[in-house]
Amino acid sequence: MTAPTATDDAPVLLAELYDHVLVLTLNRPDRRNAINRAMRKELKRQLWRADSDDGIHAVVITGAGSSFSSGVDLPEALSGPSPRTEGPTPTQVLRAISKPVIAAVNGPCYTGGFELAVNCSFIIASDQAVFADTHAQIGLLNGWGGSALLPRTVGSAAAIQIILSGEPIDAATAERIGLANEVVPHEGHMERTMAVAHTIAGGHPGAVQRMLRLLKDGAGTSVTHALALEEEARVTFRTSDADVGARYGKRRAAPAGS
Repeated sequence: MTAPTATDDAPVLLAELYDHVLVLTLNRPDRRNAINRAMRKELKRQLWRADSDDGIHAVVITGAGSSFSSGVDLPEALSGPSPRTEGPTPTQVLRAISKPVIAAVNGPCYTGGFELAVNCSFIIASDQAVFADTHAQIGLLNGWGGSALLPRTVGSAAAIQIILSGEPIDAATAERIGLANEVVPHEGHMERTMAVAHTIAGGHPGAVQRMLRLLKDGAGTSVTHALALEEEARVTFRTSDADVGARYGKRRAAPAGS
């Protein structure tokens, strides 16, 4: 699978369903996929759709063309109503939904686009990906959760350097510091991302969603609290023995690499 190519009359966000995986493509390549009001609105709508649709088990977010996203469309944001009037931010929705979301970062991923990726469940990067948070350099503050989540991903010292300096980080460095789970040659980037997404989507939907919530709720808490959350989930979550047995048998019978 290759990333979609946009046309002038295309919507600002493409939504395509592949089996149980919803692929959302930021679709303003002429503006390096700057996130404008229309894109924010549609992104939130599609994420809530994914959350409520039992046929969608995982989501992938990527960018059209050569960029993931340059961030919020600042000329639009500075000339009209504040984004604060729009209700929840896209990243608040990302943190709230129950489905795993993979950021398939295919190129430059800056500022608001960087925060969007950091709020996803994890990042799979193309070897052409470049990351930067330029908020402080241009006189802005994080507003989409970057200052809260980045230290929990890469550690406090690395987060301070990234956020205060605004210096770009290449894909190899992103992988080394734990910002990206994997770096994949650009030509096979979406194929690898979709393979991971379909593997996740092939799991038990209820267990995947409950484990994701458990991991989110336990992140940053004490070990004691995280263990208590796990025990509570274990006691309250129920899957039939027949379902577990059938899925176990299917996994055992599957050929290697499937």
